[in-house]
Amino acid sequence: EVQLVESGGGLVEPGGSLRLSCAASGFTFSKYYMTWVRQAPGKGLEWVSHISGDGDRSVYADNVKGRFTISRDNAKNTLYLLLNNLQTEDTAEYHCARGVPRYECSTGSACSLTDFSYWGLGTQVNVSS
Repeated sequence: EVQLVESGGGLVEPGGSLRLSCAASGFTFSKYYMTWVRQAPGKGLEWVSHISGDGDRSVYADNVKGRFTISRDNAKNTLYLLLNNLQTEDTAEYHCARGVPRYECSTGSACSLTDFSYWGLGTQVNVSS
């Protein structure tokens, strides 16, 4: 059975960093694009980043570009998101999901976890002083 399990969230001060992990199992991890999305309090689901199966292509939302880095270790079946220079606006529950986001999701108009065949339960990132 496909499983995605996020970890690494926590409480951090503005300007701090976290590294999120997503452990994948139950499928051939390297064959799939992987995506990070997040949901902040009072807001809808927001696309953050995605990466190709071999790691050659990665794309970021404008408001995280230059601060966040997506990566993957296919030998470990693990997806990562490094969050640098965190801001209070980054406070959200972060989910990984298998596959590429819909166009509407990656352009910021509409995202839903049900757009993906599989997703994890999420890990909470709280940025506060």
